[in-house]
Amino acid sequence: MYPEEIVIPMKEELTENGFSELLTAGSVENKLAENGTTLVVINSVCGCSAGTARPGVLMAIHNAVKKPDNLSTSFAGFDVEAVNKIREHLMPYPPSSPAIALFKDGKLVHYIERHNIEGRSAQMIAENLIGAFEQYCN
Repeated sequence: MYPEEIVIPMKEELTENGFSELLTAGSVENKLAENGTTLVVINSVCGCSAGTARPGVLMAIHNAVKKPDNLSTSFAGFDVEAVNKIREHLMPYPPSSPAIALFKDGKLVHYIERHNIEGRSAQMIAENLIGAFEQYCN
């Protein structure tokens, strides 16, 4: 598990912008059982998370006309129980961190894996997400 002093500032980049933390398997199940759309960011210490994933997600949230009803996050290698439960809902995709998932009424409707984050700009990730929000969010 990563040290808290390293993880907390990276968590805060999302939580200070309206994301709620999913810390347990139960919190994941409860959140995904809600009607509507839920964006789940599996946060990470990797450079692509800091350089493009988190900035891209925030850019999308701040610039989209249609937005998810719920914004949630868990941290890979830190919120282990919650991340494992999220990954069950992401099957058949292999584990990925960072990762960005959009659920509608508990079903996965859009997913961005690490290999779709690496090498892409924050702007490209934001545009990808805004397109998904347009399609699936009210």
